[in-house]
Amino acid sequence: MMNTENYDLIHDPGAVPIKLWTRGVPLEDQAREQLRKIARLPVVGPWLAVMPDVHLGIGATVGSVVPTESAIIPAAVGVDIGCGMIASRTTLTAADLPDSLAMLRTRLERAIPHGRKPGRRDPGAWEQVPASVATAWKGLEADFERLCEWHPRLAHTNNAHHLGTLGTGNHFVEVCIDEEQRVWLMLHSGSRGVGNAIGTHFIELAKRDMQHHIANLPDKDLAYFEEGSKHFDQYVFAVDWAQRYARINRTLMMRRALAALAEEIPKRFQTDKEAVNCHHNYVQRETHGGRELFITRKGAVSAKLGELGIIPGSMGAKSYIVRGLGNAESFCSCSHGAGRVMSRGEAKRRITLTEHKQATAHVECRKDADVIDESPAAYKPIEQVMAAQQDLVEILHTLRQVVCVKG
Repeated sequence: MMNTENYDLIHDPGAVPIKLWTRGVPLEDQAREQLRKIARLPVVGPWLAVMPDVHLGIGATVGSVVPTESAIIPAAVGVDIGCGMIASRTTLTAADLPDSLAMLRTRLERAIPHGRKPGRRDPGAWEQVPASVATAWKGLEADFERLCEWHPRLAHTNNAHHLGTLGTGNHFVEVCIDEEQRVWLMLHSGSRGVGNAIGTHFIELAKRDMQHHIANLPDKDLAYFEEGSKHFDQYVFAVDWAQRYARINRTLMMRRALAALAEEIPKRFQTDKEAVNCHHNYVQRETHGGRELFITRKGAVSAKLGELGIIPGSMGAKSYIVRGLGNAESFCSCSHGAGRVMSRGEAKRRITLTEHKQATAHVECRKDADVIDESPAAYKPIEQVMAAQQDLVEILHTLRQVVCVKG
């Protein structure tokens, strides 16, 4: 590994360079090796860009920007297609919030289906789809039906009943306060069950399509579709649809979250123009260095010059509204969050309930054993992550959570 001005560089024989914005943050050996495997793929290049929140992923490394020419790696996009963030600043200030935030958290939990439990009644799905969700689904339905004609198994997914719902794991809804005491609403979610089904289905198709060549891949999960191959166009269509679904999903939830806030706060308020809705798990065509590429951001945010983005911290830590600096070396990208330092299982083994309660003492949120895997200690310190990418983004607003609803 050699040093350059703003990032570290790995360049193995027979592989493209790997540029890592990881100075001052931990980088696990397994993630480094996974990146080296991706860099050996013949369709990847001209280099990989690695964000400071990088950690081991399934198939491809979370916190990586993977450029490909005339090909896409479905496992690099992953199964939470279009996962991302939305944030909206209100005209309320911290002084407008009630002394006890418990009822506001309850209203948010009632407004937005979240979580999951075994059995027929899924609390994370609509039992009866609201009219606003049904209207939004109509804009997605025709293309979904076309997708199901090609791949009938996708029809048997939770699609319309998941639109406008949060999900589980690290997905959340938060009320935050910025450095000027203004109130923000922020949430994190993606394309839900249907996006997961699309991602899983096409990852398996890619493996099947490459069965004669898969032995030559550094990892079978890195199977890819080449432009002109049997399923390439169908995958591009499917992933675009899932990304649209994800963006609409976040918009619908934000409307319901704002309505819940209005029910709890007697003072009338508005939302201003500083609102952001950005993916951090997606693929799209972009031109870099005069080359048309498919840019897959697996746990990374687009940070073109002047573009707004969201980098959330862990449960109880700071979050940031940022503006891109358009750094060409990172394919105009930045991190998507703090990045895990422990697997979910490891976090549940190592973090005690007392430690979790102490770390989230200032936040109205769940403090039970089922969310310990989302506790701040399971993630990298967000301040270190931000320091490592000062040449990728500038910080516009620093947010602190006061309410957090977890899936």
